[in-house]
Amino acid sequence: MRRWPALVGVHLALVIVAVATLLPFLWMLSASLMPAGEASQWPPSFLPSRPTLANYRALFQRLDLGRCFLNSAFVAVVSTALALLVVSLAGYAFAKLRFPGRSRLFRTLLTAMVIPAQVAMLPLFLLLREVGLVNTYWGVIIPALAPVFGIFMVRQYALSLPDELLDAARVDGAGEFTIYRRLVLPLLRPILVTFGVFSFIGAWNDFMWPLIVLTDDRRYTLPVALANLIGEHAQDIELMMAGSVLTVLPVLLLFLVLQRTYVEGLTMGGVKE
Repeated sequence: MRRWPALVGVHLALVIVAVATLLPFLWMLSASLMPAGEASQWPPSFLPSRPTLANYRALFQRLDLGRCFLNSAFVAVVSTALALLVVSLAGYAFAKLRFPGRSRLFRTLLTAMVIPAQVAMLPLFLLLREVGLVNTYWGVIIPALAPVFGIFMVRQYALSLPDELLDAARVDGAGEFTIYRRLVLPLLRPILVTFGVFSFIGAWNDFMWPLIVLTDDRRYTLPVALANLIGEHAQDIELMMAGSVLTVLPVLLLFLVLQRTYVEGLTMGGVKE
């Protein structure tokens, strides 16, 4: 019985934190349904007096946000799929395959994690310009294909795979790619889902790099288009909130669908060599 006050206090604190976290998102959704001008009235209203979808219709009709939504979806899906392939291959190789210079190369890769991404943007932009990838979707996608943090995550998880299982497959005559495809990939599923969520959210929400690489507004991703929306419609709070809802909703749904596997991957990848 002595534990009840402590449990009640902990749960009460968690409820307060959850409400404080959700409140801005709930107001964002509510404001996106308000008629024009209502969100800026004083005293502020939390619920719309007359809920309307006019702001969402305006986004897709007047601002062509549908095209930007598809641009973001294409960039996020393609970059995530290709990054999953690269990090799964590299992480497995660094964890289980023996080749000259493996440890030294891995340590060199890890040093890249301490370099701020902004420092590498200028030389990366110059390289992409030389090969003609500026103002293209591939110019946005390619820099995200081999994240060092993703390789590190997969490598640490792959260290927990039993060597006996892999050796038994080799004794049975299976090649390395067959082992990777039929044994390793299914076993790496939790950490790959975790990294995939990280990668998709990062690509979907990325603002700075698409802003630098893309010059044609028909190729703008959703965050870049939304930033322009803020500049053009600074007083239209309801319209901006509708754009914010459209930006947040896909990644929120993705996390809710994959949250169990996501948490499993986070809690099972701490094996040391």
